[in-house]
Amino acid sequence: MARKTFTGETMKEAMAKVKAAVGDEALIISSREIKKKTLTQKGLYEVVVEVGENNDILATKKINKMSSKVADDDVLLKISEAAKKIKTLDIDNVSNSSSLDVNEVKALQKEIKDISNTIKLLQNSIWDMNSCQRDNLVIPPEFSEIYAISKNSGINKSHLDEIMMLTLKHMPLKMRQNPITIRRYFHTLLKRIIPIRQERDLSFGTKKIMMFVGPTGVGKTTTIAKLAARFAFKKQKKYKVGIITLDTYRIGAVEQLMTYARMMKLSIEAVVDPSDFIEALNRLRNNDIILIDTVGSSQHDKEKIDKINSFASINTFATIDVNLVLSATTKYEDLKDIYDKFSILPLDTIIFTKLDESRKLGNIFSLIYDLKKPISYFSIGQEVPDDLIEASSEFLIEKMLKDVEW
Repeated sequence: MARKTFTGETMKEAMAKVKAAVGDEALIISSREIKKKTLTQKGLYEVVVEVGENNDILATKKINKMSSKVADDDVLLKISEAAKKIKTLDIDNVSNSSSLDVNEVKALQKEIKDISNTIKLLQNSIWDMNSCQRDNLVIPPEFSEIYAISKNSGINKSHLDEIMMLTLKHMPLKMRQNPITIRRYFHTLLKRIIPIRQERDLSFGTKKIMMFVGPTGVGKTTTIAKLAARFAFKKQKKYKVGIITLDTYRIGAVEQLMTYARMMKLSIEAVVDPSDFIEALNRLRNNDIILIDTVGSSQHDKEKIDKINSFASINTFATIDVNLVLSATTKYEDLKDIYDKFSILPLDTIIFTKLDESRKLGNIFSLIYDLKKPISYFSIGQEVPDDLIEASSEFLIEKMLKDVEW
């Protein structure tokens, strides 16, 4: 075994020499700044690598490195965040508030850019040292950042690996040189995976019936109030809206909907039996849109779900679109279990609530990736009617992969 030392005016240059001399399989022992770059003299950086015969990596050391890959994923994220913060430094304010001349400011900008690039190189080096291979998937260093961010978002690992393999298969090689291009390509691919049911205006004489089902506590009643206000008041085309509640188990839920209906001057009916349900639908037939609240049910309470299905299966003057309401705070495995149990109903779309209460939305992505079932709305807060928006794949992916203020 032998050690080799490479130097360069920047860390990028030194790493390039390493790659050119011993390839990608070098084990980096150390990297350091020997001489700081100034306005009058060039910098000097040193990288020490260890190689054996035929440039083989020391296997035992690499195995030890692989054992800490989980911790290193966090390091990758922190390095990435540091790079972003460096890039956002306000150089204009620095120049306005100091005695530096224009050339000095430009030199400072270039130095910051070099530091940012060095961080990216170190990030890729960490990725290399801890093995780019995840099970049967080999992830190139230039994809390390987007892989780590996506993994941290809560996307199911098997789903992420499948998508990464798809990306590596189809992304042109010339596009892989720029981290921004890689990120944009990956974002675009994720957005295309998410099916969305777009809201459309009703044609003249058309009636729409929407039923809302789901577990207890996901916000079905509040979602119905938001949609009622949206259809009756917020949209450019105003609709006549009626409400039916089947949730007679909870007095509070009935009173809540009654209060909203009175405030918005909407017709509302409370129903217990399927025969009463048909009569209630007929009484509200003069409305353009009828919204139906159902009792919240555990996914394991088959009796309640069967009863809801008896209402949803009734033949009436318009198709009953059944919308499954789920909370963004529910973990992926439970979301899938809930969907499976409620799928005896003729589910049309999914509505996700409480997006404002969850920082990781990869569970939503993975569920939709699995089911291929369209999303119709997102509830992003408690305010009625404002905190409800039409679902969009762009919104979900941006929120999932970026920490953006609500």
